[in-house]
Amino acid sequence: MPVRTHESWPPGLPGSLAYPDVPVGAILAGSVRRYGDRVAFARGDEELTYTALGERAAAFAGGLIARGVAPGDRVALRMPNCLEYPVAYYGTMLAGATFVPVNPLLPPPVAARQIADAGAVLTVTAPDVAGIADGQPTEAPDVEVGELAHLAYTGGTTGESKGVRIPHRNVVVNTLQYACWGSGSLPALDEHGGLVLDQVGDEAEWPTRLGTAVAINLTPWFHAMGTIAGLNALVLMGYTTVLHDRLDPAAYLADAQRLRITAIGGAPALFAALLACPDIATTDLSSVRAISSGAAPMPVEMIRRLRELAPEAVVSEGYGLTEVTMAATLGPVHRSGTRKAGTVGVPVFDTEVAILDPDGAAVPTGERGEVCIRGPQVMTGYHHRQDATDEVLREGWLHTGDVGILDEDGYLSIVDRMKDMLLYKGYNVYPRELEEILAEHPAVLAAAVVGKPDDAVGELPVAFVVPADPSVTGEDLMAAVNERVVAYKRLRAVYLTDQIPISAAGKVLKRELRDRLASTS
Repeated sequence: MPVRTHESWPPGLPGSLAYPDVPVGAILAGSVRRYGDRVAFARGDEELTYTALGERAAAFAGGLIARGVAPGDRVALRMPNCLEYPVAYYGTMLAGATFVPVNPLLPPPVAARQIADAGAVLTVTAPDVAGIADGQPTEAPDVEVGELAHLAYTGGTTGESKGVRIPHRNVVVNTLQYACWGSGSLPALDEHGGLVLDQVGDEAEWPTRLGTAVAINLTPWFHAMGTIAGLNALVLMGYTTVLHDRLDPAAYLADAQRLRITAIGGAPALFAALLACPDIATTDLSSVRAISSGAAPMPVEMIRRLRELAPEAVVSEGYGLTEVTMAATLGPVHRSGTRKAGTVGVPVFDTEVAILDPDGAAVPTGERGEVCIRGPQVMTGYHHRQDATDEVLREGWLHTGDVGILDEDGYLSIVDRMKDMLLYKGYNVYPRELEEILAEHPAVLAAAVVGKPDDAVGELPVAFVVPADPSVTGEDLMAAVNERVVAYKRLRAVYLTDQIPISAAGKVLKRELRDRLASTS
């Protein structure tokens, strides 16, 4: 176990937190009492204060109960980020039901299969929320709470989507792990049993104090990162969160300057779009104190450019997956902490990360292996999929399927997905290494590398690139990469494209790129 130092660990905070035994609804209850009339969420000219959010969520809970929804019943929310979403989410929690997030962009047959698999008794869209809440009491109902808070489905970027069973304790634990790390706080309960934070960290280390942060959110709330980092943690820390309907880089940057936002969070696709927008050169980002990224690794060149454009901001990455509720590691965000570009930080409170070989043995420091996680935020298993559960939960460890490296200080680097790794003449080729080199090229906006099946050698590394310069050719880019790598890692083709397919959560859909290759073979 690496020694925790001030450089990697939040100063003044323990290695283990005391997690109150409360349901997810306690997050809302504590923040409603603490932040009251502060705006919690805004969209266009509409605003929702913490007090109003608490009242509407309680009324929605009452509406669910009036419709026969019982504790433990599944309620599917199929809607984009909107002011109705937190009302419906917290209302579902207050009713003791289980939240089933459904991507509103899924084709109807796919969404229907997911909702049926979850056994949802009710599916709610944004227009439904007001009708369910109308005429109901604005005080939270007194009900038993079911065991599961979330039945969240994996993104399905590498295969079939599976339902992940997340109890209330997991959601509370992971929200606290993230929020305490990010604000220098310890968990506490108010006099009525609501969950709150005690910000013990020094202001010099965490200059943004509780109840003062402002952010723009585009991370979808139906995704694990959105639900925990983009909703629950922000509510717990007293954020004012401004919603945008879609990614419009110019509008985002204009609001960032106008609102004097203090934090920017999202997937690398968001930052790539902002950096490609000409307006960023003249946008004042001096108010930004924190830039955080997840869902996929950030290219090192992207981190360098963000540091230049927001000089007061700490740029950090985290790592997690739906199976660990959301987060397993985070980069240090306190001002004096050491942030190592290319890493996703260190394990958060009460969390262990091990790098294991195919036989389950730990590999030496600095060597590649499978990332395995143990901690209180790990799922209880997959819904109706004991076979899949047994495959990934073994001897207390979650086997993630990601390839990583731990350095001597305990910082984790994600090298690739095991399913994305290529085999060329028996050699392992990791796409991310090639993607990093492409990202450094000034003529590249975005890039993804996949393997093209080849009977003679196994797989050939090929790249899909969105060019920043229309005059650049695939041959130019291939030559620029291949002069920097050993022979077996060399790209065999570069395909220029208008866009790289990504999921709503910001992850590259490499299976779609492989399908493109298959269709052109």
